[in-house]
Amino acid sequence: MCINYVITNSISDDPILDGIIELHKVIFGCDDDLINKMANKPKLLFVTAMLDMKVVGYKIGYEHDATTFYSWLGGVDPNYRNSGIASALMRKQHQYLMEKGYRVVQTKTMNKWRHMLILNIKNGFDVLSTYTDEKGWHKIILEKKLHNEQVND
Repeated sequence: MCINYVITNSISDDPILDGIIELHKVIFGCDDDLINKMANKPKLLFVTAMLDMKVVGYKIGYEHDATTFYSWLGGVDPNYRNSGIASALMRKQHQYLMEKGYRVVQTKTMNKWRHMLILNIKNGFDVLSTYTDEKGWHKIILEKKLHNEQVND
């Protein structure tokens, strides 16, 4: 299996964007009006895992400020999990962020996404805090300093 990783700052209305939206629906059960939400995010970054012309994984994030990046959404097609794609997406995102001068990456997750929580912790994220959002969901805020990048598979 030869996965190609594509990093871009914007995705127009093309097959890759369609693939991300379809995969997002598979993972999260809806599209969450993703296109409109993306339109309001500053300096978007897409890291996409492609198998031939199929999107099998993605990470989307955006700039929080000049030194802090927020890793917002991502996931891997259930048929391709446990093959290192999520780790590779994270590694590629963090390398790109360091090259662009970011010093910190932040993210949020929930206990129900344990694989993501564990992946973040294994790759140097620290739990900063937790809170309950307006829907009553318990959220976990994580942060990683990028200047001492160490990624473990």
